[in-house]
Amino acid sequence: MSNKNSQYEATGQAVLTAVGGAANITSVTHCMTRLRFNLKDASVPNDDQVRDIKGVIGVARAGGQYQVIIGQTVSQVYDAVCAAGDLAHNAPINENLDVNQPKEKLTWKSAGSMILNKLAGSLTPLIPMLIAASMFKMFAAVFGPSMLNLISASSDLYKVFTFVGDAGFYFFPIILGYTASKQFGTSAIVSMFLGAIMIDPDLIKIVTAGKAFSVFGIPMSLVNYSSTVIPIILSVWIMSYVERFFKRYISEALSTILVPTLTIMVMVPVSLCVLGPAGNFIGNYICEGILAFGKMGGVPSIIAIAVIGALWEILVMTGMHLLMITTMMMIFAQSGHENFVTLGAVAASLSVAGMCLGTALRLKDKDQRTLAWGYLVASLIGGVTEPGLYGIAVRYKRPFIGMMIGGFCGGLYAGITHITAYVMVPVANFLALTGYVGGSSVNVINGVLSGVVAFIAAAVATYLIGVESKPTSITDTTKDFKLVEA
Repeated sequence: MSNKNSQYEATGQAVLTAVGGAANITSVTHCMTRLRFNLKDASVPNDDQVRDIKGVIGVARAGGQYQVIIGQTVSQVYDAVCAAGDLAHNAPINENLDVNQPKEKLTWKSAGSMILNKLAGSLTPLIPMLIAASMFKMFAAVFGPSMLNLISASSDLYKVFTFVGDAGFYFFPIILGYTASKQFGTSAIVSMFLGAIMIDPDLIKIVTAGKAFSVFGIPMSLVNYSSTVIPIILSVWIMSYVERFFKRYISEALSTILVPTLTIMVMVPVSLCVLGPAGNFIGNYICEGILAFGKMGGVPSIIAIAVIGALWEILVMTGMHLLMITTMMMIFAQSGHENFVTLGAVAASLSVAGMCLGTALRLKDKDQRTLAWGYLVASLIGGVTEPGLYGIAVRYKRPFIGMMIGGFCGGLYAGITHITAYVMVPVANFLALTGYVGGSSVNVINGVLSGVVAFIAAAVATYLIGVESKPTSITDTTKDFKLVEA
């Protein structure tokens, strides 16, 4: 254990130095596999030097962030980075840090990157909760009356599985209030309070009653904000400016009482009468549009799902998958099922494992073959696709084609058989296939088969296409990575 800790510390210190030290870091967080830096000067890190650090798989610049791909041990390396640089964990961005820095010109591209960055920062921390909640919903579906019928719907165990699973989605506004506050640099507790207001039982009773209601004389749209995403994120964003305004003009002696009170006083009508309805409209529009596209049937819908399967890992590398993940979260939270994006994403995840298998069978070099087998286990069991993606697909190039073929074939089968995902399982291993539990037995069977098709097609295609004899320079780090990840 001490040797592993020493390795994490060495990796964390090396990464911290490579990005310009603590002085160049505005904030740093991490997702399941990547360190995500917001840097004052993004030109400081040398990508090739960062890739050469022991324990680093690769580097990506996306969503306004400098991302260092670590893998399953990212949390340990993240702790090491924070300790080495005396950085706060999940610290919000301090606007004062950039006072003397040149402001980036606002363009459509930079605005899009900023939006993705904020969405990623708000939603990524929710993944562990979503995994747990989704697993409980899966337990209810598998062991309940809809499938194995081992427990009845009236049993205490079934009820526990149900309300624990539902809680993870129902209370989205409160939990998102916390994560969004970290992104917008505002009070976490007040943000959570605002989220709680939006799903207060008395407010929901008012909405359910369907009678006209006003907030301080302003007509309120009758909207149930439980399980919603965009309304609270928009509200916390605006709240960050409102709170900042009051902090600026209210003396410190009175700020403890007046700032939170006046902030909520302003935000209640703004959220319930303006931002909430607008955000709910946007969310419903996106969700209904995606679901409708998935229900269209016919060749266009089937091909679209197959294309998502083929291109998903490219979206992951560029960070553009965050927009689709956000959409998936909204659809599952509001509709309880999804039949478009998930199908291609699951197929793509299984195709990475298939590509690793095809590469392992084709490689002649013993060390590289051992690494490929390790990447297969990391992907299929551990749910971490980056080792295979960067250690094989990007490194050798040809397997990338095999991976895309597998994702396309798996997505094509999913589209042809019109399967639906009933549980959001935000992991990339074989458990992702449990997302198809909750409907008919045929739906489950075809869902599993879509993953099998993606896996086998990717393995066969990769094996037949072959592997380049000379890998690109990005692979020089994979041997070191084996010590940490395998």
